[in-house]
Amino acid sequence: MTKHTTQHATEHTTDRTAKRTTRILLASTLYGTATLAAALDADRFAPADRTILLVANNAATPETTPAVDEMPGFELLRGRFDDVLSWNEAISPFHPGGWTPRADDLPLWERHLRMLWSLGDDDIELAVESIQVNPAMAVAQIFTGAPVDVYADGLMSYGPTRNKIDPLVGTRVRRLLHLDLVPGLKPLLLTEFGVEPEIVPTEVFVKVLAELGDATDELPHLDGEPALLLGQYLSALDILTAEEEEGLHVRMMRGASELGHRQIVFKPHPTAPARWSRTLEKEAERLGIELTVLDTPVLAEVIYQRMRPALVVGCFSTALLTASALYGIPVARVGTTTLLDRLAPYQNSNRVPVTIVDALLPDLDDRPGVQSQEHPLPLAELTDLLRAVGFAMQAKIYPGLRPAAERYLSTRLDAHTWRYFKRRRLTSLALPGAVPSQLAFIPRNAAVRRVAKRARSFKRAALG
Repeated sequence: MTKHTTQHATEHTTDRTAKRTTRILLASTLYGTATLAAALDADRFAPADRTILLVANNAATPETTPAVDEMPGFELLRGRFDDVLSWNEAISPFHPGGWTPRADDLPLWERHLRMLWSLGDDDIELAVESIQVNPAMAVAQIFTGAPVDVYADGLMSYGPTRNKIDPLVGTRVRRLLHLDLVPGLKPLLLTEFGVEPEIVPTEVFVKVLAELGDATDELPHLDGEPALLLGQYLSALDILTAEEEEGLHVRMMRGASELGHRQIVFKPHPTAPARWSRTLEKEAERLGIELTVLDTPVLAEVIYQRMRPALVVGCFSTALLTASALYGIPVARVGTTTLLDRLAPYQNSNRVPVTIVDALLPDLDDRPGVQSQEHPLPLAELTDLLRAVGFAMQAKIYPGLRPAAERYLSTRLDAHTWRYFKRRRLTSLALPGAVPSQLAFIPRNAAVRRVAKRARSFKRAALG
């Protein structure tokens, strides 16, 4: 880790005549840090006596992967924070993604961190990402009673909370700060606790990203406006095999070539194997494409500013929506039908991002759709779809969404919308679409659901 600022340590150990407020902002990505910087610039946070950026490096091997405060452009965001501290150093040798403090140890950890970070008896306010998992959950548990803001920098905020959150944490969440990636669409995340969403202004966020773009001098200069291909390393998530993902990248290149693009830039995932780039290089040579592979760890949004691509192609990356919603760049998707089928279990938190991209963005093979960039699904229909998907994913957390899900499934299921659901999942929840149409006369009521539940319990007992 880089050397962290300690200039406030002395002043925070003296002059305790007045109660002070320290805000701790937890970030694990540069994109998330930019979101926090934009929220601060837009006065989405009340004034505090001290603002700490707490950096968590969640990489599988943090020792060999740059942390947020070591990435190009971070220094331009640095001035928004009084101190930059390391969560990895605070809990070493534990890993941020896998460590949870024991309940009996929470007071000891809070006392330790207050001493380590010179917090004294300050009132603490937290802003964290991904509250459902560590390290955000660990930080929220340690600072028991501190109010929590959650900020979301991706499409998952439009989906359900991925697992049940301890009410001692969930009831402390005051709001959900999020980017307006799908204008008008209201996030579902944390609504089980009555949490209201609050938009981080797009123009302020774009201005922050422009600062990062100005700081990056390592991108190659290209004449013209290339097509940009976004890699995601889906095989690491066990969604695709490595060979299938290589094939997906080749499909991206071929599709862009068929649309007339002769200059193509490929932005691989930072941890993706180098051989993928070589596969694309061979295909580019065969197609007569001028291919540039970026190995510089920069945000896709920085590339948008510096290269102004004519088209962005990806699978279900949030960067597809930032290209479209924030920069007005044409986009196209590839492979979402396969992913909707492969995601397992049905509750997989990637399901909502894939659903949104599939529903809103044109397929790369749909040339008229790519050229027109018209959204095939109105906002109201997208909202209804996501409520049904959200309930099917987390029925126990959002029981109030059952009527909306039943309404959608009983009127909207067709050859196209079936891709967003699984008959087995609908059957387990006694939802419309769960049984073949010839058996649709069976009433969908509480009694039927009880019988289905009892049948499942007998089946599990028999298998056990």
